[in-house]
Amino acid sequence: MTQALDGLLDLLDLERIEEDIFRGRSRSAIVPRVFGGQVAAQALIAAGRTVPEGRGAHSLHAYFLRPGDPGAPIVYTVDRIRDGRSFTTRRVVAVQHGQPIFHLSASFQEYEDGLEHQEPMPAAPDPESLPTAAEMLPRHLPAEVAERLVEARAAVDLRYAETPPWGSVGTPREPRSQVWFRTNGKLADDPLLHVCLATYVSDMTLLDSVLLAHGRGGWAVGDVVGASLDHAMWFHRPFRADEWLLYDQESPSASGGRGLGQARIYTRDGQLAISVIQEGVVRVPRAK
Repeated sequence: MTQALDGLLDLLDLERIEEDIFRGRSRSAIVPRVFGGQVAAQALIAAGRTVPEGRGAHSLHAYFLRPGDPGAPIVYTVDRIRDGRSFTTRRVVAVQHGQPIFHLSASFQEYEDGLEHQEPMPAAPDPESLPTAAEMLPRHLPAEVAERLVEARAAVDLRYAETPPWGSVGTPREPRSQVWFRTNGKLADDPLLHVCLATYVSDMTLLDSVLLAHGRGGWAVGDVVGASLDHAMWFHRPFRADEWLLYDQESPSASGGRGLGQARIYTRDGQLAISVIQEGVVRVPRAK
């Protein structure tokens, strides 16, 4: 296990300060706010720790309300909305400095058999044939920015199938993007941990497809100001976050200072594991 992954797992190991109240820390951020994927993953961990044994997360719906302060702890309060015969529902509010910064609703289900079909996995290059982030980022970004981005993502091996948006500024492309990802080290067999790590990674690249459509590079090159607004995930089939997952992303629309991204995440053997939708602020800075 890499030191970076060990640090991320430590962040997800929330401190229980009351029956349904947890406290989490943040890592140093490359922007002056807490990474949204971290807050979502911590909130899902908090919810999952109050769920009856044998029930796994099957969906989450979240809103990012305020920027998180990386220098302050985050308190997660869990409301036990319902414990049914098959489904469990939880609501989580994340608070900093007396104000809510994030809201999550999550549903958990006891496994059962049912009808089966799925959208086929799209074609994609093998992950081993693609450059690592440490190899690719310095080709397209200033050394300082590339170094900070590599460090921030060191817990995850994330590989772009094609040039990312900040590597093709000024050249609009089809609003589609593919990345392979897995954790940089093996994980325990806890299904909740794998779901939370996939949630963490899901916020890293989903709005890239919005930028590609307009030849924009995003915050890394300063031509777009962005932030996550809301995020939804559906977990369809079992998967491991320490094995390769294909994140196939596209953007059907951008308007009103917002961009929409939607995606499917597949296991390497072609199983559709997760569906994701996210809307975010995508603003072009005004000329001074």
